[in-house]
Amino acid sequence: MEQPRNILSNAQVEILKLLADNLSEAELADLKKILLAYKLQRVVQLADKAWDEKGWSQETMDQFLNTHLRTPYQSSSPQ
Repeated sequence: MEQPRNILSNAQVEILKLLADNLSEAELADLKKILLAYKLQRVVQLADKAWDEKGWSQETMDQFLNTHLRTPYQSSSPQ
């Protein structure tokens, strides 16, 4: 018989244990800032890793900024 799959991740379970009590609005705002800072740190780490793996430089970023990547707009009205 297959074991039931956890609905929550291990991180979610730990956070729920820590936050079993209601927080004040100030505490909740602080917690949100902490969680967003953590998420931002992870995103920056992943971006830095991609930057290094791809061998990008500031010149590469300048090229990205000056490259038009959008698909040209095509009118659907008859001409």
